[in-house]
Amino acid sequence: MSSESLIRVDNLGKRYDMFAKPADRLLQLVAEPIRSGLGLAPKVHSKEIWALRNVSFEVSRGEALGVMGRNGSGKSTMLQMLCGTLRPTEGEVHVAGRISALLELGAGFNPEFTGRENVFLNGRLLGLEQAVIEERFDDICAFADIGPYIDEATKTYSSGMFVRLAFAVATSVDADVLIVDEALAVGDARFQARCMKRIRRIQDDGASVLFVSHDVAAVRTLCQRALWLERGTLKDLGPVLRVSSRYMESIFADDPDAAPAEELPQPGVEVAGEESLELPAEDVPVVVPAGKPLAHWGSHVGLIRSVTLESVGADTGAVDVLQWGKRCRVSMAVRLPEDYSAQTFCIAFSIKDLRGHDIVVSSTADADADLPAGWRAGDVVQLDFEFENGLVEGKYFLVAAVERRMGAVVEYYEYIEGVRFFSVASERRYFGIYQPKITHEFKEVPGV
Repeated sequence: MSSESLIRVDNLGKRYDMFAKPADRLLQLVAEPIRSGLGLAPKVHSKEIWALRNVSFEVSRGEALGVMGRNGSGKSTMLQMLCGTLRPTEGEVHVAGRISALLELGAGFNPEFTGRENVFLNGRLLGLEQAVIEERFDDICAFADIGPYIDEATKTYSSGMFVRLAFAVATSVDADVLIVDEALAVGDARFQARCMKRIRRIQDDGASVLFVSHDVAAVRTLCQRALWLERGTLKDLGPVLRVSSRYMESIFADDPDAAPAEELPQPGVEVAGEESLELPAEDVPVVVPAGKPLAHWGSHVGLIRSVTLESVGADTGAVDVLQWGKRCRVSMAVRLPEDYSAQTFCIAFSIKDLRGHDIVVSSTADADADLPAGWRAGDVVQLDFEFENGLVEGKYFLVAAVERRMGAVVEYYEYIEGVRFFSVASERRYFGIYQPKITHEFKEVPGV
């Protein structure tokens, strides 16, 4: 990743004037210039609403920055100012090179035109010459994969067809800056995977990417850093794992049925390690202080009393380093909630890599056996998850959770992301992320 910044935003802000009635807007336009010319003090006719204020950041060449925030947080307003379709009230925006943006479904497309006509129209709007569009047209159609509908009016397209064609055009223009705003949410899994692959290729070619999504897993997969907007202000900016974890924690903390972790006691929960662990996120390191999880939230914070990670058969107890291929154990001590029901209560853990991707996930809901009949609300119980470690050499962290499951619906009593940080060591080098013990059997093919 280059240190050259293709995007630089300094104290960006956008204000809107809200008028109680149309006459107030007329007074603002006509009367106020007269008052100013007469040397009179201005009279307020409107209410100021700041959609965005005091936002500053930079994006380097070859970097992907995730933009996160709830609806109404100012994400779209910021992107429109970056693209030049909206003028800032204050602050400055500097973007070097050509911008290609997929801001909203159908933006830049004429619904009366066919897909073919819109490819040429959108390509010209993005700065491509007619001959270049003709040269790339077949590749655009192949990526969009909408078949004969390319010659149908786009007003007849489904949302999925629309975004396929729009994304294919937007990523074919050799842009220096690519902006994608929630456009992939309407695509199927296969198309989303192809889009992710193409975005990575564009990033590898030196473009800067701004990726806006409510999908935390997608942001963690694609981006090195994340920017979190909250009510028009910059809430956090930094390594993607830290920012996305804080963002998820805030969403559930603001839920009336989920109390913030810091407002309730957390007895017995200890994070492993006496020293800080350096968690590399591509070229941007993030240091997670020992003793503090990445995120901690839920409706009954305090149910999880302790979490330990052990090597089975070892005399050392809790460990910070696991050996590949050896059996290990995750032990959780949990106090059962007051509304405990054996039919809905679950205890779960997962192991994630340092980008926040789930590698191993297991829950008591996955087991065929029922929970013990003697468990009662208020009891403190212990559950051991024992398994053979197939994780390849590297660094990982544990997530501990207690859940209430009603069919496909999962509600969290408590969720701790980063309750344990640990490493895996191996005598041999393995590729991939997870490598179970696999037997190899060689046979001759008869008659060949």
